[in-house]
Amino acid sequence: MTARAEAPPALDRAMRRYLQHLTVERGLSANTLSSYRRDLERYLEHLRAEGVASGPADVATSDVQAFVRRLARPAGEGGLGLSTRSVARAVVAVRGMHRFWVREGLAEVDAAEPVAPPRPGERLPKALPVDTVARILDAPDRETPAGVRDAALLEFLYSSGARISEAVGVDRDDLSSAAGSVTAEAGGEEGFVRLLGKGGKERIVPVGSYAGEAIGAYLVRGRPQFAAKGRGNPALFLNARGGRLTRQGAWLILRKAAERAHVSEEVSPHTLRHSFATHLLEGGADIRVVQELLGHASLTTTQIYTRVTADTLREVFLTSHPRALG
Repeated sequence: MTARAEAPPALDRAMRRYLQHLTVERGLSANTLSSYRRDLERYLEHLRAEGVASGPADVATSDVQAFVRRLARPAGEGGLGLSTRSVARAVVAVRGMHRFWVREGLAEVDAAEPVAPPRPGERLPKALPVDTVARILDAPDRETPAGVRDAALLEFLYSSGARISEAVGVDRDDLSSAAGSVTAEAGGEEGFVRLLGKGGKERIVPVGSYAGEAIGAYLVRGRPQFAAKGRGNPALFLNARGGRLTRQGAWLILRKAAERAHVSEEVSPHTLRHSFATHLLEGGADIRVVQELLGHASLTTTQIYTRVTADTLREVFLTSHPRALG
């Protein structure tokens, strides 16, 4: 088919009408609108090449499907070579515009309705090796109040598997040792912490002796210095002004520790949570116990970690068994 010099006027007007709807009635941000416009202009370019000249009513489902194939096809084969995620985003934009066209009476049939966005491949959690985690946990300078706090926070994250929001939300009173309430002198003992998870759901999880020792040191040599600059904040982890440590502050602490430990992998607070779960399963923990520790409502969410562990077992098998490989 012969490509036209410009998009069919009716299609162009219909697209601009949809973008105006997104701007005025849905109030999308400038960045989101820019992404929509880019994807929809690609779509109109495709329709132009396919010879759909009259307007929205002339678009067929096969035209939409051909557009999706072109987005995913490698650039060397006449496509755009976009990632699955980018293709899915474009399909969402196109489907939204076709629904709008039907609602506004510009088309009788929603040609894009049967075209589902491709599903991005499920990304497995990234777990760090145990020795890498140890290097990160040992990175803070434990001779300074800030370093003592940072070490306590990192040990706590890895020991409890807490989400970053849960960790910064912990108050001192949420901690208890095996013998009772945690005091500065109780550091080093195994204990428990009450975490407030998603949907306000509470759970009690154990805290190991390494984290207990780090928290005990922080209660003696770190927190009092920070608390003196504040107004009696009950939070366990305080910032330099004596207020509750923020998620952003905790993220920065981890990033600096990873840099100091010369860890090249991308590390986030969730990385420690993933590592916590994976290392437990590799050590023989029951998956339902790990589910409780992580605060997952469904076992299905936790089961993704068993795939990580299975991959590790397979790798060990292939490299260790004398007849695993020919």
